Amino acid sequence: MSLPLPGAPVRGSKTGKPVMALLDLLGRNWTLGILWNLSQDPCTFRELQKRCENISPTLLNNRLKELQGTLFVEKQASGYALTELGEELFGHIRPLGGFSRLWQQRLEQSDSQQQL
Repeated sequence: MSLPLPGAPVRGSKTGKPVMALLDLLGRNWTLGILWNLSQDPCTFRELQKRCENISPTLLNNRLKELQGTLFVEKQASGYALTELGEELFGHIRPLGGFSRLWQQRLEQSDSQQQL
């Protein structure tokens, strides 16, 4: 699978519109989990693997290479970390955490009303 970049064909878009390239990248297995875990603080490969529920080393290595190639993650002396661009991206992702809790509440309310 090739690196999804703006301007190149990606899943869902032959034109490679930037938003489609970004959604292709973010939709790959464990990409969001890796970004979420690195938003806490930089960490080593092993620590990140542990935080990601023991993701396979091969998959983690592939995702980290993709995230480095797209300028969202960098390797530092202390391990892997979000870049400035990665932090900005995560600023757009973070609100989904709050929305997901609201969604859960609504689903639970709907389930309890349907049981009456």
